[in-house]
Amino acid sequence: MFIRRTCRTGATARTTLLATSALAALTALPAGANAQDGAVADPAAAPAAVENAPIVVTGSRIRRDPADETAPRAVLNEEVIESRGYTTAAQALNELTTNTPQLSQADGGGESSGSGQQFPDLFGLGPGRTLTLVNGRRMVTTSSGLGDAQVDANIIPLGLLERVEVVQGGGAAVYGSDAIAGVVNYVLKDDFEGIELDAQSGISSRGDYHTYSLRGTAGTNFADGRGNVAVDIGYARSPLLRFADRPLSALGRLTVSNPDDTGPDDGIPSVTELLDAHFWEFNANGVLFNTPAPFTRFLTQIDGTPLQFAPDGGLVSFDPGEQVGIPFASGGDGFAYRDLVGLRSGVERLTGNLIASYELSNAVTARAELLYARTEGEEIPQGHSRTILNFGTYAGPVIFTTDNPFLSDEARDTLAAANPGFAFGAPIFLSKYFHDLTPSNRQDHQTETYRGVVGLEGDFAAGWRDFYWTVSGSYARVEGSQRRWEVDNAKYANAIDAALSGGSIVCAINADGTPDNDDPACAPINPFGDGNVSRAAQEYVSVRAGQDYTNEQIDFLATLGGDLFRLPGGNVQFSLAYEHRDEQVSFMPMEANRLGLFGGGTMELAQSGGYNTDEFSGELLVPVVSSDMDVPLVETLELGAAGRYVDNSIAGKEEVWDLSARWQPVYGVTLRASRSRNFRAPTLTQLFAPSSTSLGSVGRDPCDADRISSGPNPDVRYANCLALFEANPGYGVEADGSNAGDSAADRLAGFQNPAENFQRATITTGGNPDLRNEVSDTFTYGVVLQPAFIPGLTISADRVEIDLEDGLSPFTTEDFAAACYDNVDPDPEVCSAFSRIANPDGLNPGGAILSGTTTTFNAGVVRYRGEIYAIDYRFEPAGGDLGRFHVGINATHNSLLTTSVTGETFVRTDDTYLKPTWEGRFNLDWNKGPVRLSYQAYYLDETRAAFDATIENNPNPILSSNLTHSLSAQFDAGAMSFRLGVDNLTDEQPSYPQIAYGDILGRRFWAGIKVQM
Repeated sequence: MFIRRTCRTGATARTTLLATSALAALTALPAGANAQDGAVADPAAAPAAVENAPIVVTGSRIRRDPADETAPRAVLNEEVIESRGYTTAAQALNELTTNTPQLSQADGGGESSGSGQQFPDLFGLGPGRTLTLVNGRRMVTTSSGLGDAQVDANIIPLGLLERVEVVQGGGAAVYGSDAIAGVVNYVLKDDFEGIELDAQSGISSRGDYHTYSLRGTAGTNFADGRGNVAVDIGYARSPLLRFADRPLSALGRLTVSNPDDTGPDDGIPSVTELLDAHFWEFNANGVLFNTPAPFTRFLTQIDGTPLQFAPDGGLVSFDPGEQVGIPFASGGDGFAYRDLVGLRSGVERLTGNLIASYELSNAVTARAELLYARTEGEEIPQGHSRTILNFGTYAGPVIFTTDNPFLSDEARDTLAAANPGFAFGAPIFLSKYFHDLTPSNRQDHQTETYRGVVGLEGDFAAGWRDFYWTVSGSYARVEGSQRRWEVDNAKYANAIDAALSGGSIVCAINADGTPDNDDPACAPINPFGDGNVSRAAQEYVSVRAGQDYTNEQIDFLATLGGDLFRLPGGNVQFSLAYEHRDEQVSFMPMEANRLGLFGGGTMELAQSGGYNTDEFSGELLVPVVSSDMDVPLVETLELGAAGRYVDNSIAGKEEVWDLSARWQPVYGVTLRASRSRNFRAPTLTQLFAPSSTSLGSVGRDPCDADRISSGPNPDVRYANCLALFEANPGYGVEADGSNAGDSAADRLAGFQNPAENFQRATITTGGNPDLRNEVSDTFTYGVVLQPAFIPGLTISADRVEIDLEDGLSPFTTEDFAAACYDNVDPDPEVCSAFSRIANPDGLNPGGAILSGTTTTFNAGVVRYRGEIYAIDYRFEPAGGDLGRFHVGINATHNSLLTTSVTGETFVRTDDTYLKPTWEGRFNLDWNKGPVRLSYQAYYLDETRAAFDATIENNPNPILSSNLTHSLSAQFDAGAMSFRLGVDNLTDEQPSYPQIAYGDILGRRFWAGIKVQM
């Protein structure tokens, strides 16, 4: 069912597209346009058109001089991509200090590394708030799940990529939904001629992380140069990486409660580091318990020594490790935390692209584009375990007796000696991680993208006026899938219970004398040791699980632009556009998912949805003063306005606008400013993603003893948690009831929620049909200096301010819990998104979160403040005899990035590893003849582990600055060119202890060759 929403009210939202209203509104532009804060652009990398010839550049549909920008715009050209050895467009986007890199990397908190897709994320506002275009047209969404409208940069063909243009701040008035933080436009070549073959290979200094790329591009002109057709085919691969593969991630570092902490003002952290962390309660061989509870006193022991199985099924001693808590210990024989998930996803991609154009006449050109991309991502998620930590659920320990026929006689004797009751049938609890219960513990993601575009464009004149127009239509489709091996609960229950029959070990159901429950296909599981599950048992219990999804987009776009009338300062120009778009999405869970055969048994439902939108937009560019008018202190003055009216069949109506000004008081000094209202509509996946339930971890519990003194307002958090524990006397009582009767304050002080780190809670994931549009107000202003006395030098600085309301945010149980306990007056709807167990159950302490929610939520407010700086200098000393030099310095200063769920309590992520105060990049390039040398440095400022991190709540509250260096060289030998480079020359590791703050891959070497024919 589709809900039609009424349009948003408010004075600014009623801005019309009428020229008179738009021009009048320009008088409201703030007077601070001459403030000297932040822009980054690369004027020298501007489109290779005739100098000063008007063209359409990203950010507007009006043809203009590329240098006449009113908002910060960055350009990454083909030369940068090739000389740096980049094999994907995502790597090129990471050149921008305003972009938060998407690395398909696990964060060290137990979550896996993801699908391998990579999306632009300007200013750290989230990938869904940066709009992606290809040749100025929208692309179909490639992601699924609760994802935003995102386009995987891996599908962009590098062979025909001419440049990447990035508008930093807004853009919805011109392009529509999603242009909150900005717009990334991949501009493809339309005149490629010749044949080009390219190959590159790379390897790390540790002998791993082999990367490969191959590419072939061919193009030709035809019909006496009136037409051109080009095709590009590319292949690239990067491998999986494990936590154990890199020194910092291999440390297995966690924080646990610090017994030495005496209070909130003692200078002693409430948590302490735990290195070489292991889950002592289980391992791949199997740890034995007399009682199904995670306490060392319940371990099966002989002469005081705990027991475990050896890989071959024999019994040996077990070392729980040191600093034993629940569920972690340091060292020992338990399951290593670093092996829980993979560090980085492996990605393999194949792309194909065709571009064709033909001049039907001197005034009309036909164009066509075809794109195909296939990407495959592979990750290592949490595998299949049956442990004490999950007793009472499908993932609980293996319960067996000494009658199990897979036990050796020696093992039976040892068990009987450890506990005489075992010899008389007392149950034994085996806690283990299975490497061999299914054919593979990896998860695969596959995406196939198809896109076709046809269009006409042309020019015509009416009197002295020149006009230009385009008409295009596109169809795009993404077919995605996610696959993983799961364990059929019913078949596992059959196979884990083995019996001896006729001298053979069989499933007990086939030897119990009751034919009604027989299953001839059942093969018994040998759970003792590692690697002993037979192929037949593996095939019997394994079931393929996952989902298929389809995203479809049909888009029609028509534009008309040109001259309106003349003013003393020049011609007033306009652009009008109409766009109609249909979006459809469908989710089809696999049969095992629909039947609820695995996990928590939830039966997932197939689901589909769609919407359409009609959008009208208009722009005006008004040259008020030109240089030939001789106005004092006004070399040029230009005003601009844009507006867009959107009618979305689900999200309703929206009106957005953009006002801009560019003032050049003297030659070489330009002041610019823009103010805009932008929006993002909820995506179909956010609205209609099917509901599913599975066991999962809940993330950080604010009431956990390790978190109680953290958060944006620790006093409020503590007061809310204490009130909760006072109202619920079972909360904080240990799983074995040992501290029942203690005061609420004492129970809270010792409360540890095991569901933080292990899959123990029932998590319901799905869409939210009640979502609203999010709306943002963006203000940018800055200065560009191009001093005549230093030719080739451009300095720019722009301030960016973004205020967003009703933000569409992917909310997890951790987010809902933080919003509940960190708020003075929490929203009951937020607090009801999760629930706690009232009393201990022998496994979990009272108050542990055992149900939660993951969905998209209108999360209140997001605010960003920052500046973008750039220095670009190109020069040729000694008349060029010493070669050509290029110096580029780009920096982003992030002074505020804060979010709030309800508008009261804000969580800041600026000055943290997620968005440090300063990010900078320095480039030095030298060219002489056939040789090009490049040096690059990337700097991350000293920052905090979290905005509220202090020595009271974090043993490492400050992360040191991080600086990496890279070198590359290129030699042009005519028809062949060679390139090689080293990234992270000094093998700089991320700043301890945060694996995401720096380059975890370390030093890497690469070499490539290109052949042109």
